[in-house]
Amino acid sequence: MSQSESTANEIVQPVNELISNRLKGRVAIVTGAGHGIGRAYATRLAAEGASVVIAELDKAAGESVASELVEKGRSAIAVATNVTDPASLKNMASSAIDTFGRIDILVNNAAIFSTIPMSRSPFDEIEIQEWDAMMAVNVKGAWLASRAVAPQMKTQLSGKIINISSGTALKGSASRIHYVTSKAAILGFTRTLARELGQYGINVNCVAPGNTLSEVNPDESTLSFRNAGANDRALKRTEQPSDLVGAVAFFASSDSDFITGQTLVVDGGSFMH
Repeated sequence: MSQSESTANEIVQPVNELISNRLKGRVAIVTGAGHGIGRAYATRLAAEGASVVIAELDKAAGESVASELVEKGRSAIAVATNVTDPASLKNMASSAIDTFGRIDILVNNAAIFSTIPMSRSPFDEIEIQEWDAMMAVNVKGAWLASRAVAPQMKTQLSGKIINISSGTALKGSASRIHYVTSKAAILGFTRTLARELGQYGINVNCVAPGNTLSEVNPDESTLSFRNAGANDRALKRTEQPSDLVGAVAFFASSDSDFITGQTLVVDGGSFMH
């Protein structure tokens, strides 16, 4: 090994150790963490030392993810959670506090997108019931979840709320106007909530993913759609959940303590502003 290689290894090793423990002692709640990208968020936060609450409508999936994390030596629990139900979210927050003593991080990830069927139809063909369901989960769910954890974060005078929007809200995307509208609402929600909670030392930021291959076993049509996203971005490859977790971990950590009300677009250079 050359002297330059030895020096590089000496530099990299402490950095890796620092990152792996930068969320030690923190408690994170990730909604919709039983599947796809939410599962990836929870896994990364746990890997960086956080105790994680898997808040998931699909109880079995949530328990499976929590068990996997515990088997890896991480600290995690699963709480069956419906983000459209205030009582369910109150139970989510209470379970986190009763088990871990605090709430430091909330990732508002739960949304109607891949695990719950969504129409990809012209705007005037979408059923009113589906529009209302989309808004109830994707927008009201983020509001209610934030409202559920805010009292504890205010008491602590600290906290990180990380909302998940979408690159489609910045570019527009035909044939799913209800989804795009819901994700555009999250942009304004993030900025307004950051204004309201900043006085309590609580940061509120947003991540806007691009077209991401979040499905575990995608069919040929889905795989083709995800791969096609590479054609529209500067980095010519399919986006994976692993491409998003670093941004969420950054916003969850003390590295972002003086950043709030911001949206970080993680799409390989599809949308640039």
